[in-house]
Amino acid sequence: MKPKDELLFLALGGSGEIGMNVNLYGCQGKWVMVDLGLTFADPNYPGVDLILPDLTFIEERRKDLLGIVLTHGHEDHIGAIPYLAADLGVPLYATPFTASLIRLKLEEEGLAKEVKLHVIENEGSFELGPFGFRYMPLAHSIPEGNALLIETPHGRIFHTGDWKLDERPLLGVPSTPEELTAVGDQGVLALVCDSTNVFNDQASGSEGDVRTGLMQTVESAEGRVLVTTFASNAARLQTLGEVANATGRTLCVAGRSLDRIIGAAKAAGYLKDFPPTVDWDAAMRLPRRDVMILATGGQGEARAALARIAFDSHPIKLSEGDMVVFSSKQIPGNEIAIGRIQNALAHSGVIMVTDRQAEVHVSGHPGRPELEAMYRWIRPQILLPVHGERRHMAEQARLGLANGVPNAVVQSNGDLLRLAPGKPEIIGHQESGRLVLDGDVILPADGQTMNERRKLALHGQISIAVAIDGKGRLVGHPTLRTQGVPVEEDKDSFLAEAAREAAAVVPKGSAEADALRERVRLAVRRTATRWTGKKPVVDVLLIQA
Repeated sequence: MKPKDELLFLALGGSGEIGMNVNLYGCQGKWVMVDLGLTFADPNYPGVDLILPDLTFIEERRKDLLGIVLTHGHEDHIGAIPYLAADLGVPLYATPFTASLIRLKLEEEGLAKEVKLHVIENEGSFELGPFGFRYMPLAHSIPEGNALLIETPHGRIFHTGDWKLDERPLLGVPSTPEELTAVGDQGVLALVCDSTNVFNDQASGSEGDVRTGLMQTVESAEGRVLVTTFASNAARLQTLGEVANATGRTLCVAGRSLDRIIGAAKAAGYLKDFPPTVDWDAAMRLPRRDVMILATGGQGEARAALARIAFDSHPIKLSEGDMVVFSSKQIPGNEIAIGRIQNALAHSGVIMVTDRQAEVHVSGHPGRPELEAMYRWIRPQILLPVHGERRHMAEQARLGLANGVPNAVVQSNGDLLRLAPGKPEIIGHQESGRLVLDGDVILPADGQTMNERRKLALHGQISIAVAIDGKGRLVGHPTLRTQGVPVEEDKDSFLAEAAREAAAVVPKGSAEADALRERVRLAVRRTATRWTGKKPVVDVLLIQA
């Protein structure tokens, strides 16, 4: 599929889901990619932490791909770069802070010399084939959140990336309403827009308001204070540094990703007044009232600092009367993991404060009033909702139409959309999907390995060894072992019966090996189903005695 004299859009991630953003624009035989993100695994992917987009479509057309343009530095927009960008063989384009995060990722994977990274100055412009790009800063929960104004032969696209409106941002200077209105005055074909908070009737709020809420919360604490937030939220880190100074508390950082973000932000000219920090041992020697800890793990991550602190396996210790502030939104799906940590903290008498008790967090995504303002400023001919589940995108399409946008298209990953010429329409469907990073190996998310692992997790596994002589007759008794099969106290009786059932299907004379394995497998599984209601995976080993 090669773009003709037309303007095409194809999402390979981020449409129909929140996370893993990958968007392609096609025109005059060429493609450009906007963002290359990942998402995090849920229990449907046992043993896996990271989910990557399947880029088969564009990998097969890599000679027509001109480059990858990054809007900002969150994992759902840049996280897949160290795993997939080298195979695409095209340059990356990013503003300085985002580029510094990407460079760290590439260096960790030993790819810094293999992937070319172009640093574009803030509000800078560049061209790739028939596409012209201009970075336009928008407020978000990370430095250098950007929209892209994309010039094409068929019209201009305003691709928002992740954004919000903030009258009191602590880092960076977002585009003003006047500047955005000027963009709309010049004509915009399509607004490709963040849908995350479309169901929120209120605006997302200002980081300046969070500073006040955090200040009041920390001032009220009598013991140690630990604040957990998204490591990438450098504006929040700036706020917390100011709170630590104002309340007379020495700052301590616990979490590798926090150290990395703080270093990258300082190198890019941010966090200039961030206070000096002390190590864990020094923090534990300070009076409890004089220390504030910044820690990773607010989403319940088992290996992050907060979980280790909660379960007393970290040098930092919290006890009765200390306070933990969750300065982040609880991501849907993480409730159980977060609750587990909060219960452990409660068991130790730790006081917990979330955004339900105090204004200690605001979202980085636009609510309905902000979306409506953007429609008024940009005045697109087409609204293309992205960055949301289907329900979010469908609701934003309704909101846009109700606010005077002439056309709105709800698409999903893999839908090939022609934006121009003519009326916008979905003209086909291309391959899209998910990959998993399993250890150091990238695999299909629904391939053989993951399907086998799901079966093992659901039903357990039985191994059986059967010895036969040269004439195919049984020698001795079959030997069985189980993993994850719910027999517990009845295990010996179950194994004895399963062995008898297996022995009973071994013929007196010779039999073809594969047929014999299948007869034994079915006999053992029938026994397991009769005992447990489960259908475990049964592996049969035939031994020539």
